[in-house]
Parts: sequence; C-alpha cells; structure tokens
Amino acid sequence: MLARLKAGFVATLMCVAACAPTPETKANFFVFGTLVEVAVRGADAGQAESAFTEIQQALQRMHRDWHAWEPGLLTEINRAFAEARRTRAPEDIDALIRMSQQMERESGGRFNAAAGGLVRLWGFHTSDYPVSGPPPSGEAISAWLETAPSTLQISTSDGWLESSNRAVQLDFGGIAKGYAVDRVIEILARHGIGSAIVNAGGDLRAVGGSAADPWRVGIRKPGGGVAAGLEIDGDSAVFTSGIDQRYRQQDGKRYPHILDPRSGQAISGLASVTVVSQDAWRADAAATALMVAGPGEWRALARDMKLDKVLVINEAGDMIATPAMARSVILEPGQSGHLQISNDP
Repeated sequence: MLARLKAGFVATLMCVAACAPTPETKANFFVFGTLVEVAVRGADAGQAESAFTEIQQALQRMHRDWHAWEPGLLTEINRAFAEARRTRAPEDIDALIRMSQQMERESGGRFNAAAGGLVRLWGFHTSDYPVSGPPPSGEAISAWLETAPSTLQISTSDGWLESSNRAVQLDFGGIAKGYAVDRVIEILARHGIGSAIVNAGGDLRAVGGSAADPWRVGIRKPGGGVAAGLEIDGDSAVFTSGIDQRYRQQDGKRYPHILDPRSGQAISGLASVTVVSQDAWRADAAATALMVAGPGEWRALARDMKLDKVLVINEAGDMIATPAMARSVILEPGQSGHLQISNDP
C-alpha cells in the first residue's frame, strides 16, 4: 500500500567506495512511505545528476497518481468503476492493470489488485501502524466476498478503462513499488547508465554487475537484521514480502496487512517470502502471492509460476529455499544448518 509520505529528493550526489571496487554515485528519495536509494557505477557527475532529476520527477508523479486512498488519479478511477463509468488512464496505470491481471491469473487469484475494498475494510488504507481494534466482522467479510471483484473484470482499450463489476477497487500496494523500481532502471538506461542498484526499503533491482564485481545485497530477517546475503551479477530483482511491519492488533493478537482475497482473511503461517526475478514488478507481486499461498501451497505455486529462486522464512524462523536460491545464498559461518532446501513437489 502506498503511504502518505510525500515524495521528495533529499540527497546530493556523492561518490563513495563503500565495499565495492568501483566507486558509486548515490542519491536518496523518500517515496511510497520508504527510502529509495539509487546507486550508479561508471557515470560522471553530470550524467548522474541529470538522471536523478528525472527520477525525482517520475517518482513524485507515481506517488501521486498511484495512491490507493489519498485523492488523486487512482481514487478517481476507482470512483468511476463504482459508478459504472468509463474513464481515462495514463499508460503506466494501464500497464499496472495488465501486469496485475497477469499475476492474478498465474497465482490463481492469490494476488488480486482489485481487492482495495477488502484492504479498506480491514483498516489498512493508512500509514499509521499498528492499527488497533478488532478485525472486520465475518458478515462484513462475507458481504465483500459476494461481490467477487477481480482485475479480470477490467477492460482496457486505447487508454480507456471500464469495469463490469462496481466493487472493483484498485490497490497496487503489492506491485507498485516493483514497477516503480523498473521504471527507475529504464530512466537510468536512457541516460546511458547501465550499472546501477535501486533499493526501495530493502527491495531492489540491480543491473550491470559481474562475477568479478557483483552487487552485494542482504535478505531481510523478520523483526530486523539480515537473514542471509546474495551476490548479484547481471540483471536481478530481489523482493521480500513479510508480516512484521504492518498489522492490526487486538488483545495481543496480530493480523498481518497481507490479506487472502479468496477468503477475505489475514494470512498466517509464513513470516516472509523473498523472490529473485528479472523484473521487479514480478518479484514484488510474486512474493505477495506466495505469502498468501502459505506453508502448504507455496512450493507448488512457485513451480506453477516458474519461480526458481525463492526463500521462505516460516513463523518458527526456519529458512527454506528452492535449490536454485540455495546455491545463491550466502550464510554466516555456522549458519548453514539453518537453511533447508525444498525440492520441487
């Protein structure tokens, strides 16, 4: 879900050696309720500054237009759906809808960007966490389920949108950050920058690494810290979906903000899922879908979605990785016994 924090460009250019052999030029942006850090290699100061200026403008527009509950373009589109009206949409929202439709099909409905009404029902259209109070009643959830909204009920043509179901309410919270990261990579490429890492609050995409000079990234541990490391060469996105930061709390019980659109309930069983894929939007949405799939279904769903690099941490803290992911994971000495390898079912 997109947060209330206004997007802003907050850092000047600086070249740092960090831990990498190649100097990096960095800039930071606040957007989507998180810090987005862009680090580039091999670019001169003027080239990087020009790219960062365009990135700032693009992120500000994305934050404004894609917000699920603050007044803006997406809330206007949702109002048109509720009133059974046709409405215009820019190219990027059209693209988000098409990607969301693809992920809804591939995930068997576990990912559903049309479930904004359910997110609102649970009180998760907010930036203030944790949310206090009881969850919605079973009757309210059943009433929402009866409306059965789906992105597949949206038709797109020549920049026009319409929905056959008035209950469709778009919320791109499970895919927008990934698509924004992809767009930043595209902007950098237009400026001739082919080696970069875009880190959005721990979710990232890196391009231009090599076996001799890889990008080094960490996989977040639920509750804080780093569970494991990865070295990325080439073009890869690493996205994690977890339950530890956003939730509703009542009488000591937590209800994660990740909801199963098939049941209307908050998910349980897994603490986090990390997916490595080439496209950030796909890694973002797939991590959410696998969280919804839960302990009993994530392996089969990962196979069906052709996701070969997945790392799951269950609520007991156990790390379980697909074979391809296990080969890429870097563990601290003495930590290897905590990683289980999950074979294809």
